[in-house]
Amino acid sequence: MELIKYLSTVAKLSPSEAEHVDRLFSKKECAKNVLLERPGNFSKQVYFIEKGLLRAFYYKEEKDITHTFFDEDSFIVAFESIFFNRAHPYGLEVIEQSSVRAISYAQLDALCNTSPAFNNHRLFVALKVISRLSEKIYSLQFHSAGQRYKDLLNTMPNILLRVPLGHIASYLGITQQTLSVIRAGK
Repeated sequence: MELIKYLSTVAKLSPSEAEHVDRLFSKKECAKNVLLERPGNFSKQVYFIEKGLLRAFYYKEEKDITHTFFDEDSFIVAFESIFFNRAHPYGLEVIEQSSVRAISYAQLDALCNTSPAFNNHRLFVALKVISRLSEKIYSLQFHSAGQRYKDLLNTMPNILLRVPLGHIASYLGITQQTLSVIRAGK
């Protein structure tokens, strides 16, 4: 969904605020497999996905590990570099042709200071990210690989059509062979 249409459903922006927000966010068309950010970056950008799919990933012992997926209507922020001035461990890869909006965090922060509606939504997005991370930790600690797979399909029903199985397996914390066994049992 376009950024302004999305914001009109979640925040009560005036028409002039919406126009101002639209001007502040740059537009990027990203081809499949493009790296928006490399792991270990110091990005100060905030991204919003209007169309498409991205994945956050990192390297562990030279293996590419998927941390999470971001689809339409998602904001992405490099918390470590923005708030703690340290390298953000996750890279961002475009999984399918995507339309992305971007703004520097400094501009976003200034916008939030002048727009209570936008500032309230920033808090909502932050809480949503914390909740999502909490759910992932709980799932990794207490759910079987099969249950994690079912949970992923419930939250992102079209994921199998959009993401290579290797990325799904690494997101679930399992091998591709284990994913094949789980899928065959369904």
